[in-house]
This record gives sequence, structure tokens and C-alpha cells, in this order.
Amino acid sequence: MTDLATFTLAIVGAGPRGAGVLERLSANAPELLGGRRLVVHLIDPFPPGAGRVWRYEQSPLLRMNSMPEDVTVFTDDSVLIEGPVRPGPSLIEWVRQVRDGRIGWDVPAGLRAELESLASTDFPTRRLQSLYLTWFYRKVLAELPPGIEVVEHRAAAVRVEDGPPQRVWLADVEEPVVADAVVFTVGHLDALPDPAERVLQDFAERHDLAYYPAGYTADVDYSAVPPGEPVLVRGFGLAFVDLMLLLTEGRGGRFEELPGGGLRYHPSGAEPVLHVGSRRGVPYHAKTGYRLRGKPLQLPRFFDSYAIGKLGERPGPLDFRADVWPLIAKELAWAYYTELFTGHPDRVRTDFAVFADSFADTGWGTSEMDALIAAAVPDAEDRLDLEKLDRPLAGKHYDSAEEFGKVVREYVEADLARRADVRHSADLGAFMALLSVVGQLPALLVTGRLSAASQVSEMDGWFHGFFSYYASGPPPRRLEELLALADAGLVSFLGAETLVRADEEAGAFAASSASFPETVTARTLIEARLPEPSIPRAADELLRQMRVAGLLSEETVPDPSGDHLPSGRIATRIKDSRLLDATGAVHSHRFAMGPHTSIRSAGAFTRPRTNAVSFRQNDALAREILKLVSVYDG
Repeated sequence: MTDLATFTLAIVGAGPRGAGVLERLSANAPELLGGRRLVVHLIDPFPPGAGRVWRYEQSPLLRMNSMPEDVTVFTDDSVLIEGPVRPGPSLIEWVRQVRDGRIGWDVPAGLRAELESLASTDFPTRRLQSLYLTWFYRKVLAELPPGIEVVEHRAAAVRVEDGPPQRVWLADVEEPVVADAVVFTVGHLDALPDPAERVLQDFAERHDLAYYPAGYTADVDYSAVPPGEPVLVRGFGLAFVDLMLLLTEGRGGRFEELPGGGLRYHPSGAEPVLHVGSRRGVPYHAKTGYRLRGKPLQLPRFFDSYAIGKLGERPGPLDFRADVWPLIAKELAWAYYTELFTGHPDRVRTDFAVFADSFADTGWGTSEMDALIAAAVPDAEDRLDLEKLDRPLAGKHYDSAEEFGKVVREYVEADLARRADVRHSADLGAFMALLSVVGQLPALLVTGRLSAASQVSEMDGWFHGFFSYYASGPPPRRLEELLALADAGLVSFLGAETLVRADEEAGAFAASSASFPETVTARTLIEARLPEPSIPRAADELLRQMRVAGLLSEETVPDPSGDHLPSGRIATRIKDSRLLDATGAVHSHRFAMGPHTSIRSAGAFTRPRTNAVSFRQNDALAREILKLVSVYDG
């Protein structure tokens, strides 16, 4: 009997997603490998397991925006997959097991104090998460079944040649990796400046100004930002929070805990003065600091596979805001009111079972629903107002920047108080429903019924922004630091609907907003946000080469009416993550997975016991690859 041929797989990107696919390959191999041999080449210039974003070598000031009890890289029995479940410790469980010696792990001196004191509701440093991810990867390696071998390549992939077999060329390496199949586990992609950014870049060059286009904050060199000078910052999300810390505490300042609560900032003198604005004009909501008190949430309830199937049966294209959002909003409200009624029954007038029956039979956004909620929830502050949540400053105008600054401070203080007070745990219910909704969206995409314009501008644009603003905000401490920096005169607020322009006459950048009439000018402008997905503008050498060679293409979102719109994402077949080439043909042995692909997978870590879509995607992809291996004859 002759030996079976060896199948080679290249995984380009060895961060959490790449390591997760490897774990699923290992878990499914006993069933599907069939005695064959699989060699997996992991290709990444950054450390495997952690990857670029979670590498250990980054500022110790940068933290996760998730609590360690809410982070896991292991499947559990809530995950509906074909492959076997292989449970393991969440981040906080791992920390505890390292502390008590059940897991032997060399913890660097700079992290020992954090590891010893970390509580389940703290927000760990990214460097501590890096250790967890590195341990996970090494655990996967140690438990590989017979027949699977892993080869690490600490280099960037720069070119792919079609096959069979395919050849993946690496930077500064003479010989390519020869692979029967290739998987690209891509995170958020860097992009070259878009046309509007190029205008600002050209303006900056002509007037000797500084312009920083959108990029991942931890990778941008801001050392040239001058101390003491005003800096315009566009973006008020997590990228701004990182920037704020790097340009203040990262430059030698320090925060002091005040006896009565709150913080005072002591400047080093090396800080710039940050003027920050965005569409909403306020920062993302702080993460909650409490757990649910009421009965377990039944999710999904109104935005489930049945509801999505019914949407797919409707004639004509679907509009996200008109057809899909009412179901999503009802899902959020269902979880919100489930927690309010069962966790805080003293604040409602009706038995939950009675309310739930009427709620289920009533359409969202109708006068009947408004009347039902008003009758059952006496305090208007306890009612879920999604429009106010989305645009808290819409239509509001103030006489001065100073007056507006007081409004933002009050807003942030109220947000911190609400997110720390378990009386408002219904907010966490809505948060959990948002996570459920994101897990259901891939099924909506499979129907192909969303209009192209609606998918690109409303689902990818508006809804993604709302999700990030409500559910993906910073730890509360970061907003306390924001207030302290505002008190110290190092942060001020530009307002909602911030507009930045190149002022040729002044030779500077100028910012104004819809919130107050004043204009702020500065010689430095920073875009505090990740780039939008854009395959045509991808900064990555490999993706550029593949696009030019026709080996991948930009997703064009089909419209039932016949229209197509480019989304900027890597075109993949949603059901199995296979890459589409420039002709639209599906490549049987080339795959891509990540937030900037057609599948639009989440970029966040998984909460335990949530049937996470990322685990389901990883398992399905691993099984698809192993089926290729099982029939491979060389």
C-alpha cells in the first residue's frame, strides 16, 4: 500500500482567527482527516496566536474594552457546530488557573501585579490578553492529532501565484510556500487615503501642516505631534480613546484618584490640546459594570431564522431601515423589557407574561406599541428610546463651545452613572440582543434580498456605527480620564456633525459643527478611526498584487432589481468563504474570512455561552478544508 499524498494548507494571518481555524482543524481531524497528512503553514510577521493587534509589544496603557469573564477562545455546549466542542478557560478562568499554579506559564514581571489582582469585571491590558492568546495557540500545537504538522513563517506574504499548486511568496524569502489550499484570515485592512483624505494630505504638504489619515492607532507614529498646540481629532470612538491616552499619559502625565471620586490629571507639559468631534459629538457609551438580574433572555426572539426566512420570501428588494430594522429594534426592546420587568418589577405596572403576549403581537414603531409601553412603564426614563440613543444631540444648538462642553460633561457623567448602576441593567439586556442580532446578520445576507444601497449604506454604515457606539465602547475608567483631561484643558469638544475643511486663507485646518457657531483652527488633523473597507485602496502588498492579477475582487452587492454596488470588501461566497476572482468565479481551494470579507464576521472576541458566529464560521471552514484533504490524491 502506497502512502497517501500530503496536503499543504497556507493560512495567511496567524492572529486569533487564524489560530481559531487551526484549533478547529485539529478538533475535526479525527473524524475527517482519514489517515492523511496535513501540513499547515502559518504565515504572519507578528507572533502566532496574538497577531498584529494583540501582540505583546505595544503600550501597556492600552486596554481591552471587554471584561475577562466575557472573553473566550474556546467552544462550549452553546455553540451549534458539526464538529466536536472542545471547552477551555475564559480569560478570567485562565488568569485564575495561572495564579493558583494549575496552568504553568511564565508571566513577565510587568504583568504579574495585574494578573494577581485582576477581577472578573476589570478591563485587562491588551498585553495580558496577548499572553492568553499565545497560551491558546501553544495549547493547540501541543494537542495536534497525528497527521497534522504546523510550520511557522514569521514573514509577510507579498504575492500569490495560482496553481495547482498555489505558491505564496514571502517578504525577503527566496522560496515560496507551496500550498494546495490557501486561507486568508484578514482583520481590519489598512487602506491608502481616499479622495477626500488625499485633498487634506495635499493641503497639509503645501502648507507644512500635519495630517494623519485613518489607521490603527497603536501602529501610527504620533511622536511628531507637537506639545502645547491645538490638534483637531475627527472620531470619538475607541481609536480616539487610544489616541487620547498615548498623547497624554503616554507622554508622561499622570492621573490622580480623588478622595470623593473622579480623577485629576497632572500634565507633563508634553501634551497637545485635543479638539475632538464626530457625527454624534459624544463618545461611545461606556461598558456596563453589572450583570443581568432578571430571568434568562430568550434570544433570538423576533430576529431569528424564521423571521429572516420570511423576509427572504418578500417580493422585491428589502430596505434595511424599513423592513429589517423594525425586527431588530423589537429584538432589542424585547431583551431590554425582559430585564426591566423581571429584574426590576417595582418599576413596571404589568405582569411580564401579560406584557410579553401583547408585545409579541404588536408591531414595532406603531402607536399601539407606544401605548403598550407607556401604560406598562410609568417612568419615561425607563423606556427604550432608540432614536434618542442613536443621536442624543440631534437638533440641539448652543451659544458657545463652553456651553456645549458643559453639556458633553453632563452627558458623560450621566452615562458613567447609568452604566455603573444595576438599576439600569435593562441596558445590558439590549446589549445582549445586539450581539444576538449581529450573529443573525449572515443569514440575512444569504437571502440576497437586501437592496444594494441599503446593505452598503444602512447595514454596513449606519447600523454598524450604531452597534459600535452602543455596544463597543470603552471601559468606564477611560471616560473618567476624558473628563479629567477636559478639566485640565487638554481636551475640548467640537460638537455633532463635525465638519473639517482646508482653510486656504488661514493656511490651517478648520473645524466647525452643528452644535455651536465657533470655529477651531489647527495645524494638525488626526483621523481617529479605522479605515473603511476598500480593496481598491488596500495598503497591503499581497492584496494589491492579487487584485491586479485577478485572483481576488471587490465585493459588489447584488440588488434584486439588477443593480450592483461595490462594498470595498473582499468578495467571498458567503456560504463557505471561498474567494471569488475577478471574473466572479469561485476558487475551490482559496478562502478568506474576516470583517472585511463578504461574510462580515465580527472583529470582537467571543462571550462564553453565546453560540458565537465566529466559532460556527471557523468550524465550517475547517471542515470544508478537511473534506478537500480527504479526497486529495496529489
